[in-house]
Amino acid sequence: MSILSLIIKREFIAKVRNKSFIVMTFLSPLLFVGVGFLVGFLANMNKDEVTKIAIHDESGILKTDFKNSKETVYIDLSKMSLKAAKDTASKNYSGLIFVPKVANVQELIAKVEYISDESPSMEFIMKMENVIDNELTKSNLKELGFDADKIENSKVNSNIKLKNFSGKDGFKLLNIIKIFVGGIFGYLIMMFIVIYGNFVMRSVIEEKTSRIIEIIISSVKPYQLMMGKIIGNSLAGILQFSIWAIVGAALLISASMFFGIESGAHTAINPEMIGTFEKQFGFSLQQLLIEIKGLPLATLIICFIIYFIGGYFLYSSFYAAIGAAVDSETDSQQFLLPIIMPLVLGVYIGFFTVINDPHGTVATVFSIFPLTSPIVMLMRIPFGVPLWQLILSISILFGTFLGVVWFASKIYRVGILMYGKKPTWKELYKWLKY
Repeated sequence: MSILSLIIKREFIAKVRNKSFIVMTFLSPLLFVGVGFLVGFLANMNKDEVTKIAIHDESGILKTDFKNSKETVYIDLSKMSLKAAKDTASKNYSGLIFVPKVANVQELIAKVEYISDESPSMEFIMKMENVIDNELTKSNLKELGFDADKIENSKVNSNIKLKNFSGKDGFKLLNIIKIFVGGIFGYLIMMFIVIYGNFVMRSVIEEKTSRIIEIIISSVKPYQLMMGKIIGNSLAGILQFSIWAIVGAALLISASMFFGIESGAHTAINPEMIGTFEKQFGFSLQQLLIEIKGLPLATLIICFIIYFIGGYFLYSSFYAAIGAAVDSETDSQQFLLPIIMPLVLGVYIGFFTVINDPHGTVATVFSIFPLTSPIVMLMRIPFGVPLWQLILSISILFGTFLGVVWFASKIYRVGILMYGKKPTWKELYKWLKY
């Protein structure tokens, strides 16, 4: 067995036997599922709460315009004095809407007040402003001699149908679904690169500070040691991710069986739910499922594995070099920002550029640029990417990895035996020349 294989085996076994690795491998899916159920429970709990708002309308213009809903109930206290209404509202209600008496309706633009000890949500403020705006708009139309009700009834909501040249129906929110699916894969890659890259850096720092590295380096080349750490930790990461996927699928199936949810084409769905869904979003649930099934999920999964390996290898080379250059994690912070910034940039470009123009120059360039391609390319794949761009992006990614490893190994072989001195960017540049 070669020296590199022994190092890979040692790093892999040391990582998977770590108690924290074992605990988090099986605990993380449970935490994610638990947080999901907690969020759903809290969201449903908030829906059951009814907010009571008092109204004191001295002008009598707006009190009938505030309509009750499942979440908000309005109580008219206009017959009371303002002082009595404030006292009652402060004790029994969430707030008080005060509409003063005015000579001209247009004066209400800046005179309506909301009185409360707690700050209202932006959604509630916008609802109040919409009520005032609608009432004042109707007043303006009446003054101009127009019938506001007829104008409102004459409004039309158009519904443009999307089709491609082959005759297949399009989907209005398809881009959002694609960026959501691609975004999940891209974000997972960023998360794993940061997590397992730090594992490599900590492993190097630990061996360096314990002086074990002086013994190891006497029989192993620095390049072999660095590659062994990178590959060993990447195999541990792939194993952990695979276990998460299996455990997550098992939990999902168990939850479906526990709550009596059937899977497959014969799933029983409440017709009322389907009607509400179609009315609210403007498309059928069946069309949504068809569009999701039509996404290149197999390509996404294969590319996720390829870009995970390539991106992890690339960034782990940086992390290993930093770990060799410093004596503690505290000293490494000044070098980590330039490494993390391209990953953050990839996420921002993916969400703000790919969704608007997935085949534009910016999205295409950053999906090929090796430091951002693992994230941006995965966000572009659901929109359809030419094969030559995929091949070029992957080739440049792994080619850059080989080049970075060569440079990082120069820093690694010098810094691995340096103690008691905080390196600077200038010194790191000198080490590249050795």
